[in-house]
Amino acid sequence: MGVFVFLPLVLPLTAWPVARLAEQHLHPRTATRVLTAVAGVMALCSTLCLALLMVVGTAQLPGNPLPDGWSDPEVRAAVPYDEIAGKAAIPALLAVCAACARTLWRHARVRRRGHRALEGLPGTSVAVLPDDVSYAYALPSRRGGRVVVTTGMLARLAAPERRALFAHERAHLAARHHRHLLVTRLAARANPFLRPLRTSVAFTAERWADEEAARAVRDRRTVARAIGKAALVSRGAPAPALAGFAAPGPVPRRVAALLAPPPAARTRPSLFTAVGLALWCAAFGTVVSAMSSANSAVTMILILRAATPL
Repeated sequence: MGVFVFLPLVLPLTAWPVARLAEQHLHPRTATRVLTAVAGVMALCSTLCLALLMVVGTAQLPGNPLPDGWSDPEVRAAVPYDEIAGKAAIPALLAVCAACARTLWRHARVRRRGHRALEGLPGTSVAVLPDDVSYAYALPSRRGGRVVVTTGMLARLAAPERRALFAHERAHLAARHHRHLLVTRLAARANPFLRPLRTSVAFTAERWADEEAARAVRDRRTVARAIGKAALVSRGAPAPALAGFAAPGPVPRRVAALLAPPPAARTRPSLFTAVGLALWCAAFGTVVSAMSSANSAVTMILILRAATPL
């Protein structure tokens, strides 16, 4: 197994260059999907290897429930620095599990609170809350979800800008952007090196919805104006874990992108460009991470089977 068990823990660093370059050079739809896939795979691989290290560390603890053969020198020799890495992996994996569980719990709680706030309102695709505070967001559900907007937000937007707002939020629901955001949020909890990808996906998901809204209303300037107005009057939605029209973030970059020509839908940039090289680097890191974790898992299983008394 050797050092391969440690590689998935640091290989997420290979995805850092593509995180920012994808925002600038790829279509937002492509960037969101690619970055989410890279973050999810790398997070799973690093967590698996952390679990393998924890097995070695737990087997060294006195009174542990594992078979005695799992603490033999031959088993420990399969992991470099087993005394340090194995024992350090125990609190690290517990912290990862606790952080991911807390993220899932908060996500579910936000959705429950959002649905409770809409109780008693008509079951239409758009729910208008009588609130002077300006905010709007997409609330997903098994039935497709609803667009939630306050009267305060609608009062501050002209009719074309309202259409842009609704198109933007419907794009979030149609593309299930909350799933992309949740995956990258969990990935960042599993491995701190994946935090840049979480930030990038939060931005590209908004840009994806911006482009869908611009295509729906056929006026990029109207969408840009609506985003700018909403950002000025919005005080933040009460559902921070969900995608929102004026979500905190680089709003000036979103407006500037809408005032520019629409991005090309080409999904395969040339290797001889910065973004192409960064994509191949991230793909290489993801493949090596998957292969390293698979190799470590298979090797550990074979070693533990041989060390387990019949």
